[in-house]
Amino acid sequence: MTATAGQRVRHTAGSGRAFALLLVITGAAGLLAAWVITIDKFKLLEDPDFTPGCSLNPVVSCGSVMESDQAEAFGFPNPMLGLVAYGVVICVGVSLLTGAVFPRWYWLTFLAGCVFGIGFVSWLQFESLYRINALCLWCCLAWIATTVLFWYVLSHTVRHGFLPAPGWARAFLDEFTWVPPVLHLGVIGMLVLTRWWDFWTS
Repeated sequence: MTATAGQRVRHTAGSGRAFALLLVITGAAGLLAAWVITIDKFKLLEDPDFTPGCSLNPVVSCGSVMESDQAEAFGFPNPMLGLVAYGVVICVGVSLLTGAVFPRWYWLTFLAGCVFGIGFVSWLQFESLYRINALCLWCCLAWIATTVLFWYVLSHTVRHGFLPAPGWARAFLDEFTWVPPVLHLGVIGMLVLTRWWDFWTS
């Protein structure tokens, strides 16, 4: 094997079936959430009196979230961005299932998209809890999908050496990849619980 060929191998990677399936599942969950929210958003635009099916009470109120300024952060409904982004995630997952191998730049670009996603979702979480004062169940599904997706893609890039990291970090992520997303989601769950503690316990 030539040096050039060896370098090419070291700077490309596919994935195992489990990781590929995780991308497909999280992408599908996010796509479902974005699709439902998009449909309800258009119904709400057509009929201001329309009440989304997930508006269950003053706290779990999808309509309140959809009518907020934050729901159109870029000048168009946020879920329309999700339709594209989660569709890309599904495509990557399906490609990996067929045995596709991608270069380092591809994985880093994919990770950059996930970083944007988790950052945007974190901002929406803050706005939902402390500015809009309401939750959207479909948004919560997208939050979960994005959080799991981010941590597993980060782990994948670190474990394959595409992203510089100390040895202990690689070893930890190789053995306990599930820990960061579980802790992350646990923190979000606690914030939701404490934000409306009086409501949940009344």
